[in-house]
Amino acid sequence: MGRAGTGTGGAAVAVAVAVAGPLLLLLLLARPPPGAAGDSQKGGPGSARPAPWRVPPLPSSSSQGAQVGQDRRAPRRGDVRLVSEQFSQSPQKLSFYSWYGSARLFHFRVPPDAVLLRWLLQVSWGSSPTCTNVEITVYFRYGAPPVINPLGTSFPANTSVQPSFFIKMLQSNASVNISHPAPGDWFVVAHLPPSSQKIEVKDFVPTCAYVFQPDMLVVRVVEVSVLEPDVPLPQNLLSHPSYLKIFVPKYTQELRLELQGCVSNGSLGCPVRLTVGSATLPSNFQKVLTCTGPTQACRLLLPSPPWDRWLQVTAKSLAGPHVSVAFSAVAALTACRVWNMNVQPLLPSSLNQSCNISTGLMSPSPSYQDQGRNSRLDNGPFCLMSYAVTREDVDVVSVRFRPLDRVLVLVQSDTPSVMQLYLNTGMDSGGSLTISLWANQSLITKNSWVVACVNAASPFLSFNTSLNCTTAFFQGYPLFLSASSREANLIIPYPETDTWYLSLQLVCPESPEECVEAVVFVESALSLVPCLHDCGPYGQCLLLRRHGYLYAGCSCKAGWRGWSCTDNSTAQTVAQQKAAALLLTLSNLLFLAPIAVSVYRSLLVEAAVYAYTMFFSTFYHACDQPGEAVLCILNYDTLQYCDFLGSGVSMWVTILCMARLKAALKYVYRCGHRRQCYPTSWQRWVFYLLPGISMATVALAIYTSMMTSDNYYYTHSIWHMLLAGSAAFLLPPRDKHTEPWACSKKLTCHYQICKNHREELYTVT
Repeated sequence: MGRAGTGTGGAAVAVAVAVAGPLLLLLLLARPPPGAAGDSQKGGPGSARPAPWRVPPLPSSSSQGAQVGQDRRAPRRGDVRLVSEQFSQSPQKLSFYSWYGSARLFHFRVPPDAVLLRWLLQVSWGSSPTCTNVEITVYFRYGAPPVINPLGTSFPANTSVQPSFFIKMLQSNASVNISHPAPGDWFVVAHLPPSSQKIEVKDFVPTCAYVFQPDMLVVRVVEVSVLEPDVPLPQNLLSHPSYLKIFVPKYTQELRLELQGCVSNGSLGCPVRLTVGSATLPSNFQKVLTCTGPTQACRLLLPSPPWDRWLQVTAKSLAGPHVSVAFSAVAALTACRVWNMNVQPLLPSSLNQSCNISTGLMSPSPSYQDQGRNSRLDNGPFCLMSYAVTREDVDVVSVRFRPLDRVLVLVQSDTPSVMQLYLNTGMDSGGSLTISLWANQSLITKNSWVVACVNAASPFLSFNTSLNCTTAFFQGYPLFLSASSREANLIIPYPETDTWYLSLQLVCPESPEECVEAVVFVESALSLVPCLHDCGPYGQCLLLRRHGYLYAGCSCKAGWRGWSCTDNSTAQTVAQQKAAALLLTLSNLLFLAPIAVSVYRSLLVEAAVYAYTMFFSTFYHACDQPGEAVLCILNYDTLQYCDFLGSGVSMWVTILCMARLKAALKYVYRCGHRRQCYPTSWQRWVFYLLPGISMATVALAIYTSMMTSDNYYYTHSIWHMLLAGSAAFLLPPRDKHTEPWACSKKLTCHYQICKNHREELYTVT
C-alpha cells in the first residue's frame, strides 16, 4: 500500500491510494462518478465551506495495470452523459534525488467538463540482486510543476512556497483519484529517495533501473446545462446528479448562486448539495452549498470569481433513492466598472491634469482624485483602476512586464489599482515570477499602509473588508509597504498557467480619515526569470525539457544547496575552495616522476603521454571549480574531453609498455623451466612491482567505490597521486647489457643485421 501526504490545511483532502487491479478500468466505468455521488459533512441551510475530496473504494489485486490507450465508451450503469478517456506517456527511468533535474516530470492536459480524474501509477524494475523495493515519491500539481524540497533545504528570502501534495509508493502499482478536476495542465513528478552523493563509474558497478509510468483516466460530461445569468434554470434530481456551468466574463465583481422553489416529492424542503468550482492541487478551494431547511433562502456568494472562463456546478440530491427533488437554479453576476488609467493622458486638458514629463508620472489634481472617488454612472462607482501592462518576451521562460508608457502606479484608499500579468502561454510556468514594489516614503504616513495582493484568475478587490488576499477560488500572496518598510519583494517559483493580477490599495486601519485624500505612487519591477539571480555564483541554471515543455532548475556546487543555491548550511568557505583547487591541480605534478623515468629509460612516447595528461588534468580541474577559485584557459568541454582522453591513454600506454608480449611468453616459459618467477631479482619485486601494483589497486578502489560529492576534492587528488606513482614504479627497466642498436650477425656481402631489442625491429646495414 502507499500512503498519502500533504501539507495543505485549507481544504479537507482525502485521496485514496490503492493497488490497481485488472478490473480497475471496468469498475471506473461501471459506477457513477464518485464526485457526484460522494458524501461529505452536512451543514446548516445555506452553509458554504471548502468541498472535500470524494473517493470510491478501490479493489486490491496483483495486476500490472490497466490497458494503455483511449477509451470513449459510456459507463455501463445508467448515465449516458458520461464518457471515459485514457491518456498515457512514455515511461521514464527514475533517479535518486539530488536536485530538481534528477526528478522525472510528466505533463498531462485534462479536458473540460471532467468529473473524475484517476492516475494509474506503475513502477517496474529488473530481477537483478541489486534491485530492492525502494520508496518512490510522486507529486501532483495543477497548473505548474510541483515545487518540491525532499532535502529540506531553505528557499531564498521572500519566496512563497505552497506545501506539496505527494504520495509514497511502496509497491509496484497505485492509483490516485480526484473529483471534479480543473481543466488544463496537470503535472506529475516522481523520484527515488535522496542520493547518497556517492560518485559511481557508469557501467562499472551493476545498478538497478526503476521505470515509472503514469496513466491518466478521465470521466467527463458530454451534456452540460448552461446557466444563463438572471435566468432560472429548472432542474429535477432523482438518481443522477445535474451538471451545470456558467460563464464568468471578465470584470465580474461577484457571483451569486441561489436555489429557488425547491420541493421534494411535493413537500417543502431542499435536500440538495451544490459543488461549485473545480479541484486543484496542492490546495483545494471548491465550495459546497448544502441546502436542507424549508424556509431559509439557499444561496452562495462568491467574491472575485475566476474571470473569462466556465465555472462548473454540480447539483446532487440528498433525499435518498427514488425521491424526486425539483428546484430552479439562478445565477446573478455583479459587473465591475473599470477605470482605465492609461487613457487619461489622452483626455482633453479641460480635466485640469498635469503631467511630470521627467518621470513619466501623472500628477493628480483635485478633479482627478474626485473623479475616481465620486463618479457614479448608471452602473455604479468604479471598482478598480486598471493599468495596462506590456509583456516583453526576452528569452525562453524569460519575460519582463512594465506598465504602459512607464507610468508609475497611483494607489489610493477607496479603489484598488490593478495590473494584469499574462502568464497563460503554456510555457511560462517553468520559471519564477518575481515582483518588487517601491513606494515614495514621504507619501506614506505612520498610520497608513500600501497593501498589495498577487492572485491568479481574478484580482483581489475587497480591501475595505479584509486583507487576506483571498478570492473565490485562490489564496493570494500579500505584500505590504509602509513608512518603515518602503520596499517589498515576492518570488513565486513555478507560477500556475493563468492570467495573474497585482492589486494595490492604500489602507489606514487605525484612522481611516487620514487616507481619504492620500495618494501614493508605487514603482514596480515585474518579471519571469528561469532561475533567481541565475542561481548565484555557486550554481548553474539549467534548462530542462520534457517533450515540448521547458522548465528551469539550479544545479549547485561547493556544498551550496537549495532551490536557488542559497542554502549555505553545508557550503565550503573561500579558503576551503582554494585549498580544494590547489589539491586537485597540484596533485598532478606527481606525473613529473613517471615523465622523468620515461625519459631516462628512453620511453619517449610514454613521457609525452604523461606530460599531456598532467597538463590538461591540471587546467581542467582549475576550470572545474565553483566560486572564486576558477581558471579556464580553454572551453570547459574541451578541457574535460582532453582530461578524460589523457587519463585513459596514460593507463593504456603503461600497460602496453609493460607487456612486451613476445618477451613475456619467453619469460613465462623460463619461470616454469627454472621454477623461478620473473624477474628473478627480489629487489625488482619489492621496490618496484609490488609498490606499483599496490598503488594502482588502491587508486582503482578509491575511484570506483570511495568517491562522494563531499570528499571528491581529497579522494580525487589522491587518485591523481597514486596513478602517477604507479606509472613511475611499473615502467620496465632499461636493458643494461645491450646497446639500443646492436649488430649481432655479419653477412658475407659485408652487410650486417642489427636488432633493436626494445622495439624488436630489424635493419640491414
